Amino acid sequence: MLYALHEMHHALLAPWNVWAKTHHELFSHPFSPLAYAPGAKRVAASAELIHRLTRRYEKPEFGLQRALVGGVEVAVSERVALRKPFCRLLHFERAAARRDPVVLLVAPLSGHFATLLRDTVRALLPDHEVYITDWVDAKMVPIADGAFHLDDYVDYVRDFLRHLGPEVHVVSVCQPTVPVLAAVSLMAADAEPVAPRTMTMMGGPIDARRSPTAVTSLALNRPLSWFDRRLIERVPAKYPGFMRRVYPGFLQHAGFVAMNQDRHADAHWDYYLHLVAGDGESAGAHRRFYDEYNAVLDMPAEYYLDTIRTVFQEFALANGTMRVRGQPVRPQAITRSALLTIEGALDDISGNGQTEAAHALCSGIPARRREHYLVPDVGHYGIFSGRRWRETIAPRIREFIRRHA
Repeated sequence: MLYALHEMHHALLAPWNVWAKTHHELFSHPFSPLAYAPGAKRVAASAELIHRLTRRYEKPEFGLQRALVGGVEVAVSERVALRKPFCRLLHFERAAARRDPVVLLVAPLSGHFATLLRDTVRALLPDHEVYITDWVDAKMVPIADGAFHLDDYVDYVRDFLRHLGPEVHVVSVCQPTVPVLAAVSLMAADAEPVAPRTMTMMGGPIDARRSPTAVTSLALNRPLSWFDRRLIERVPAKYPGFMRRVYPGFLQHAGFVAMNQDRHADAHWDYYLHLVAGDGESAGAHRRFYDEYNAVLDMPAEYYLDTIRTVFQEFALANGTMRVRGQPVRPQAITRSALLTIEGALDDISGNGQTEAAHALCSGIPARRREHYLVPDVGHYGIFSGRRWRETIAPRIREFIRRHA
């Protein structure tokens, strides 16, 4: 019912969106006489702000067409290396004859598209052969393709690692740290010849009991039935995934915004002022950020509920009680993979210590092949995007991979 109301809400806003876009063009286009009227900039700025607040945001493009490899700028193209109902394994092919380490970048399936890691990919491309998990919006997956559980996520990771071979290095950002560690643990327990050379885990809830945040507290203070009853909806008829049970992206987005309402309000007010002042650079930075931030996907309900129960209520991985298709997950079985954990000192989503907990679990990895890096003055998004990521964190990952390759 809520999903249907959301669609109706967008339909009702459509005329306002068109009106706002039209007025923005009338009061800003250089060939329009109205653009030179008194107060035209304020009218155009107001209209653009309304247009952006009432529009839909589709999945952005990665847009990574060039990379500097070995001091030479080369072309980069996207190729689907492996396709599954809920995910594409996407390869960023570089037009360069180099044998660089292969990196599987596991993007979070937690509301945003994998393009949120665009800056992550961009920094890795010069020195690595990069693959990324490009998750599919659940409302676009027909119900005939079946369900998608946390166990399926682990299976997907194992399949991708097998596909890329024994020389692969895996980097997981936020939510995937748990299923990635589970996948590598199961592969080690089964003595599979394919095991990642290194595991880099960034800002993830390996043990969500440490340094609780608003995210972990909400999950712990509500029964699973509350999440099922309040947050799960069926996909409306207009989408291929009609009748699939999902955690809608618009609800996740509302939660993101609610965590920092004042900051988002200030950002939009500053955007309006930048438009009035003609500060195109600052206005462009705002558009780029919110084009990504406002583009959200639906998650399969069974996967979302599995994650709430397993990761944030039972702390199953940290407690040693996690099972995947009945098989116990034993991180201590990992012996061949080196481990690097990275946390932001100001992370308000995955608190300090939650990712570092992987070291105690992976007791089979010698201490000399394990590292932890707490990045000062960096929040959750800063550990995989922005200046500190490019200048400090990415070089550290590059050196770690080279050292253990």
